[in-house]
Amino acid sequence: MEAGLPEPRANEYGRVDKACVWMLLARLYLNAEVYGAGDKYTDAVTYSNKVITEGGYELEDTYAHMFMADNNTAKGIIFALQYDGVTTQTYGGTTFLVAAQIGGSMQGLTDFGSTEAWWGLRVKPQFYDKFPTDNSDSRKMFYTAGQTKEMTNLFDFTNGFASTKWKNKTSAGVNGKSTKFPDTDLPIFRLADAYLMYAEAVLRGGTGGTLTNALGYVNAIREKAYGGTAGDIDASQLNLDFILDERGRELWFEGYRRTDLIRFGKFTGGDYLWSWKGGILAGKAIDAKYNLYPIPDADRTANPNLLQNDGY
Repeated sequence: MEAGLPEPRANEYGRVDKACVWMLLARLYLNAEVYGAGDKYTDAVTYSNKVITEGGYELEDTYAHMFMADNNTAKGIIFALQYDGVTTQTYGGTTFLVAAQIGGSMQGLTDFGSTEAWWGLRVKPQFYDKFPTDNSDSRKMFYTAGQTKEMTNLFDFTNGFASTKWKNKTSAGVNGKSTKFPDTDLPIFRLADAYLMYAEAVLRGGTGGTLTNALGYVNAIREKAYGGTAGDIDASQLNLDFILDERGRELWFEGYRRTDLIRFGKFTGGDYLWSWKGGILAGKAIDAKYNLYPIPDADRTANPNLLQNDGY
């Protein structure tokens, strides 16, 4: 183990896995400028490369399998929070991700293995448009029947296309042990993320990596998604804007987007708009203070030395 790094503990799958530490370090270094620590892209290259070349993982062949009730058998998941419909019952975690997708004319039990339907999660039209118009990209997992593309009314579930990404069904089509609480684990670290972090860090000037490898890693992800080389890009198409979009396509509904948009300088301001940004349908600029959350009053009362973040 490198000097100064703690020896990793066994992950949720019972393995002592240095790749978990490397993934965490790669994420921290990729976001170091946002955190005020300066340019650490070379370090992001180093640790994402360790995951790729020394971790012993490979990409999952079937994208949907990583979000199903038997995803503990899926390749490409480095670390996940385990859920079990009998022994880890919670209304958070993957219960929320499965149940909040379901509404309208969607068939919860038949298609998702869930009797819960919370009529909640839908996608913005700008995100839907990041996928090809056909279904050649297997990551395009949306329910459109009876749904409008635009959300003119946020409180009407049939406004906006719904997600079909998370399921309490196994890859063999069998329901989880409970039809209320999923068996589906929640991936925290995935190999595809390491590939994309490597590519982004190289594009941002990190040394120790190559654009050739970066392109190869991006295309490896896309070849799994497309089932072949139809979605491959060439070197002229590999840029930071493409990486942001590809992170969206690969990692959507996995908890990355806000952090990614902040790192790319697109979460606040008015250069990058989406429906209901700033509280209006067309979207509008929002104050840069929202790049940080406010410090809760309870915490400041407990510790008077804490200063509130600017603007709150």
